[in-house]
Amino acid sequence: MRKTDKKIDITFLNREIESIASEINNLIDLHIQSNTEKKSAERQLKQAIANMSHDLRTPLTSILGYIQLMEDDEISDEERKQYLKIAKDRTKRLQTLLNDFFELSVIESVDYSLKLENLNIKSIVEETIINLYDKFNEKQIVPNIQMPKEKVSINADESATKRVIENLVSNAIKYSYRNIAIILEKSKTTVDLTISNDAENLTEKDVELFFDRFYMADQTRSGKGTGLGLSIAQSLMDKMNGELSAELKDGYLHMKCSWALTDNK
Repeated sequence: MRKTDKKIDITFLNREIESIASEINNLIDLHIQSNTEKKSAERQLKQAIANMSHDLRTPLTSILGYIQLMEDDEISDEERKQYLKIAKDRTKRLQTLLNDFFELSVIESVDYSLKLENLNIKSIVEETIINLYDKFNEKQIVPNIQMPKEKVSINADESATKRVIENLVSNAIKYSYRNIAIILEKSKTTVDLTISNDAENLTEKDVELFFDRFYMADQTRSGKGTGLGLSIAQSLMDKMNGELSAELKDGYLHMKCSWALTDNK
């Protein structure tokens, strides 16, 4: 039997038949939508596999190249040490890529669950900032930190929350030239953590694609990041019923985490 997505013309005088025809048309709409989403998912999967293959092949090719250079008997010991260091750096990047691929696949699996409990988000933010002190100091950045004096509670998973904040602050440090602001505030219904940094080279298109898997603002794929950190952060926020958004305004990138406000107990 030939399949078709053509809808039924509702021109009957009998209301019961018209109701049945209307339901059939609704089912056809759902079928069309399902097929569209399936094709989109297939395209995304193919693109993800292609990008993953590229990201893994690039450091592997580089590592093999430097190993071949080290096997040359005519190079000096100093050159051999230099090539070994580069090969080690590429190996570490490859390890990071594999770890991130695995982590994202685990987080997005259906049976992956988090333990949601009442947390003091203020203390978690403070702890993260202290843990990243060396990175701030290395870039000679003094962050502008604004937080309420009182305890601020959210309902979330502690480990996942720490990972999200660490990812976002580390990302800000890595790409900032001068300024970083970390602002924790409460509205009537939400607790919002906004991490901002100067981002003169970013475009609106970059921000729109930030949470796409494997997308990197650095189109040369020079090794500054894996392209998965923000996807991991967003997946964790989704699992905690929170929201992660990005906005580019006046040369600054604002990454905002939002959780539902809970009683401060």
